[in-house]
This record gives sequence, C-alpha cells and structure tokens, in this order.
Amino acid sequence: MQKKIQHVFAAIALILLAASCQKMSRPELGTYPVDANSPTGPLKFYVAFDGSSTNPLMNAVDSIRATFPSDNPFTNATGIAGSGVTGVNQKFIKYPSFNTWAGSSSISVSVWFKQNGQTKNNNGTNGPAYIYSIKAVDGFHWSNAVSFLFLEGDNTACAIKSMFVTPTTDNWFTWEGGQSIAGLCDNQWHHMVLTYDESNSTAKLYIDGVQNPNVRTWGGHGALGMATQKISEYRVGAGPSTSYASDDWLACSFKGQLDQLRMYGSVLTSAEIQALFASKK
Repeated sequence: MQKKIQHVFAAIALILLAASCQKMSRPELGTYPVDANSPTGPLKFYVAFDGSSTNPLMNAVDSIRATFPSDNPFTNATGIAGSGVTGVNQKFIKYPSFNTWAGSSSISVSVWFKQNGQTKNNNGTNGPAYIYSIKAVDGFHWSNAVSFLFLEGDNTACAIKSMFVTPTTDNWFTWEGGQSIAGLCDNQWHHMVLTYDESNSTAKLYIDGVQNPNVRTWGGHGALGMATQKISEYRVGAGPSTSYASDDWLACSFKGQLDQLRMYGSVLTSAEIQALFASKK
C-alpha cells in the first residue's frame, strides 16, 4: 500500500514538473493593438503598426489572428493615428500569410499612406510604391505574383494599379493615364480603399472617403478566385521580385509611410469607408 501511495505522489510530481517546464518555455505574448472584429468576421487581416515594443515583430503584428511577421525592417514613424512605419529601400515586411484573405471571393483593402513626391524604383528614378504584394512560386506567372497594389507617379498625376491572378488568367484594375489622380504625393496622409465585388465583377477606388468616378469591371468574372495554391510569400511595402540590382519595377519598394492596413473578405460600403476616413482608421 505504501509503495502504491509513493507511486501516486511520484506521478503527480512529474505532471506538475512537466506543466511548470511548459509554462516557463512559452514566451510572453505581450500587448498589441486589437480590433473588435472576430477571427471569422469580414476583417481578415489588420495591422495598426501601433506597437511600442522594442521588438519590431511585435510592432507589426496582425491583430485578427495574432499573425506575426517573420521580418520587419521598417522604421517606426508617426502615423495617421498613433504610430506608423516608414519604408526602407529594398526591404519589406514579410508575413507567413494575410490569414484567410487571399481566398476571399470579394475583397476590400484599406490603407493610409504618405508619399513625398515622385514614387521611385531602387535606382532613384520613376517606379512603383507597393502597398503589398503576394509572391507566387517561381515560374507560375510572368509577374511572379498572385496579387499586388501600388502607387506610381508624382503629386501632379499619381496612378493606382492593382492586379489579381487566378489559376488560369489575370486582370488589372488601374486608374492611370488621363485618370491618374493629383494631390496624392504631397507628403500628407491619404486614405485609400480598393474594393472588388463578385456580384457584379467590379472594382472601385476610394480616396479620402470619396469614390473615384471611374469603375473598373472584369466582365462576368464573378468570385475573385486568386491562385492561393501558388502563393509562396506575403509582403507589405515591396513588389514580388528581389532583382534589386536592376531597375525592375517588380522589385521596387515603398519608401514613404504606411499605417492602418486592413484587408477585408467583403465589400465595404461607402458609409463604412467614409467612417474609416473620418475616424482616421
């Protein structure tokens, strides 16, 4: 009987020791900005860049599923609300995913940006300033991307360009040429929202809470259907290429400032977009 009791106490001690070791091995999560949206809600990915930690990964954590970047070389800056980030040439913030956003049928991308004059490539001449890019596996698509969104131009005329790639085709939604937008590169914060609606295969652009009059269509395409099985990397602040030695436009990086990146698996209404702009979110 005494041996049996000794065995029981020994087993309990081992369990307590294991639990203690497990607890000690877990790093402290710390605090980071959160959003009222649940992990299953329409907001799939949200980075406020408001962290005050000395750990740069903590300062760029997604608050929907606590998705941490694997690399954040960007520097802290004063954002539209709280902190933001400043891009670094030939660098980008890398995430393991944008959670489930890339599999959405309809989408919205909301971001605040601040660009001082001409957007530039890595050699200092005209080139795109990427908000995000989703890199594809090598050889899948000519662009080596599944999707991206960028600015290109100066304060007199700045183009907004986006592309989405499915397993069989791709499509551009752009506001360029005579429909480029003035006043976006004036070193002031501006709010941009891009939406795609599967119900009518249309893309809309909103700047500072106001819808651009030019609506883009993808004739009867329906659900977005990005080639998620071909994704290899998720980037904020750079294109899908790393051919930095050349002036490759796909290798350009964002050199201005970014804040409040939100990626929705739904189409935001005009009222919701105006509310984001007005509240500086």
